[in-house]
Amino acid sequence: MPGLKERLTDAWYGPGWSVVCRVPESWAWWAFRVTADIAWRRQGPQVQVLEANLRRVLDPGATGAELRALSRESMRSYARYWLEVFRLPVTPPERLNAETAASGHVQDALDCLAAGRGVIFALSHSGNWDEAGAWIIGQGAGSFTTVMERLKPDSLYERFVTFREGLGMEVLPASGATNRFGILAQRLRAGKLVCLVSDRDVTGAGIEVEFFGEKARMMGGPAALAAQTGAALHPALLWYEDDRWGIHVGEQVPVPAEGDRKQKVAVMTQELARCFEASIRRHPADWHMLQRVFVADLDPARLARSEAAAAADAAQAAGGSRAAGGSPAVGGPDTGGSGAAGGAGRAGRAVRAGRAGGAGG
Repeated sequence: MPGLKERLTDAWYGPGWSVVCRVPESWAWWAFRVTADIAWRRQGPQVQVLEANLRRVLDPGATGAELRALSRESMRSYARYWLEVFRLPVTPPERLNAETAASGHVQDALDCLAAGRGVIFALSHSGNWDEAGAWIIGQGAGSFTTVMERLKPDSLYERFVTFREGLGMEVLPASGATNRFGILAQRLRAGKLVCLVSDRDVTGAGIEVEFFGEKARMMGGPAALAAQTGAALHPALLWYEDDRWGIHVGEQVPVPAEGDRKQKVAVMTQELARCFEASIRRHPADWHMLQRVFVADLDPARLARSEAAAAADAAQAAGGSRAAGGSPAVGGPDTGGSGAAGGAGRAGRAVRAGRAGGAGG
């Protein structure tokens, strides 16, 4: 049986999709922005983590006041994400098309899919990945597959799965007996699209990269899938552009010709980190990273436990993964979902959630 906190969380998230869809958008935005400002002023643990991450983005000479101003913008941007998630079921496709500013290699990716070659979009926790998912489906990509951390309680997780499936996504759980890597590889070999948010390691088996001049850990799943299946791997960079949504699909990240599989995955993941870094520098307020991503901020004991658990999961799943042609060692890429239950109490308080929604993949 879920605990009282979990039951209350689920009870408040339910109205999020019904009540917020019915009130005027300007009213809802005012309420979400006020809530974001309250959370920012309280400077709870998650806001402190956000500011620690944003400190790396700012110039070394930036003042504390500049950091606080940026973190306030970021919390408001995060609130906007949540408002748009709740309102996405009633947002007309025409609006998504008219208000999405797309650039880069979008058409190249769509051409790959049309030719029967799988495509992987690797994303950071920036902008609105749910809107981007709905938009790319509307461009002819068809349904895509993503991975989502399990929320607590299970009823809340099912709400999010139902929501995203309604947009045209296939959602795989990031934990449990499901052979995620094998299923994703199958989809890619069938010429399908896979979208994975990958700028934070949630398995303990992530790849160490240089990120804003420091060591950070990111998911190696997108690169490993590309190396395994031959799918085209593209960074998909998201942000807000005034009242519009910005989407830039970067150049394909090639599989290196030299090195073993592990070395190739590391090189490709580093290239994704470089692309994420450049985009975040341009749009720092839209990076909704309320969790620790830099190695210097991680708890060594907890990291060691995560690595041990990841190794145990990999060993347990090894037989099935080999049969499917996959590799459990890369883990289930994070879509930023699990903390939504942890910090939220009602729809308006969702901006304080640790890992809000996230299939932008």
